Amino acid sequence: MAEAQLHVRIQEGFQQEVEEEKLLDCMRCGFCLPACPTYLHSNFDETQSPRGRIALMKAVRDGMLPFDDSIEESLDLCLGCRACEPACPAGVEYGSLLESARNVIQREKKHSVTEKVARYGAFKHLFKNQRTMERTTGLIRFYQKSGIQALTRKTGVLSLFPSIMKDMEAILPILNKSEIKKGHTYQSTKKTTKVAFFTGCMMDTIFSETNQSTVELLRKLGCDVWVPENQVCCGALQGHSGELDLARENAIRNIEAFLAEDVDYIVNNAGGCGAFLSEYDHLLKDHPELLEKAKAFSEKTIDVSTLIEKLGVTGRSLKLKDGRQAVITYQDSCHLRNVNRVVDEPRQIMQSIDGARYVELSTADQCCGSAGIYNLIHTEMAMRILDSKMEDVKETEAQFLLTSNPGCLLQMKLGIEKAGLSDQMEAMHLVDFLTEYVVVE
Repeated sequence: MAEAQLHVRIQEGFQQEVEEEKLLDCMRCGFCLPACPTYLHSNFDETQSPRGRIALMKAVRDGMLPFDDSIEESLDLCLGCRACEPACPAGVEYGSLLESARNVIQREKKHSVTEKVARYGAFKHLFKNQRTMERTTGLIRFYQKSGIQALTRKTGVLSLFPSIMKDMEAILPILNKSEIKKGHTYQSTKKTTKVAFFTGCMMDTIFSETNQSTVELLRKLGCDVWVPENQVCCGALQGHSGELDLARENAIRNIEAFLAEDVDYIVNNAGGCGAFLSEYDHLLKDHPELLEKAKAFSEKTIDVSTLIEKLGVTGRSLKLKDGRQAVITYQDSCHLRNVNRVVDEPRQIMQSIDGARYVELSTADQCCGSAGIYNLIHTEMAMRILDSKMEDVKETEAQFLLTSNPGCLLQMKLGIEKAGLSDQMEAMHLVDFLTEYVVVE
């Protein structure tokens, strides 16, 4: 009885929120299949493909198939990388369909106590309140710098936890408190552009030095950089995990914070965040009173690589410091590539650096398996994808593996560690590489 009632509620939810027109846009041509990592790494299982998942959503919506755990598993196992979208000749908005379906399922299904606590802590506190994120990473800083980390590694206590937790602990960077002041404008001596900087939640805490490098690089290129005080997490993790209402709350707070001053661009340095920020107008489409503001916000959103290319960085003299030579390669952030369609700009920047030889990673356009917190939840599939990726990385013989997203960066650091390449290769954010190793004249 309970299962039948759940099916009815989810079917009704799909009918109200999963748009039929978008489902019918799928022509079942199969162009998405070779672009889908979970399809390729599940022995070509159709239910693990975009085409198969759309068919499942439509079958549930139309009452042709009762909702069960296997359908939820299929939708959950999707990385949400959206590589299927640029591959689709019909322009199917797969990401929107997936988010709507997950939202209905998470709202209607019964959660275990453990799952309720985990989701409440993560989505209503950790990624809702930046101070909570700062306090949490403060505990990690204490763990790293107090000697507890060295003790736990020496005693092998970490082996009591899931292997992915031990692996991630090993590659987590040393955390430092952010020196960027919210509400402050960092002025350039040769201002040509005023930007608002989206600091992000992970970037502001785990990769705070990358944020500082971003501000300094933008100032050098002629930007006044304003850091809005009341900004919060972009809402991507909530939105991708079936918590669209919480994502909308974050979006509204960010829109109000960033539109308080007139700026030329709203710049970010995290591909996943940037994609979600750029779709605030879609997220708030059912809020007519906010739609114009959401559109204005989204239209100004820009990735740091696109911005610095616009500011003429490739026309300057770029060279590796101390006359060194290096081979570099690049792993795309899925959402930066597939949603914001930023492909050429990072490559143009890397290719213009004297002393750096850029080698294209053959599978740079395919997901690394990070996908937010996917690698923590679906570890087996994530590691399968990562191991395959690292075989292609080895072929580049690069000393530096660059990327533009915090999750990708951690995943590639993990891949380098697992592949035994730590003494040959370093994973870095593109901005950190430009700051640390490149002279920008």
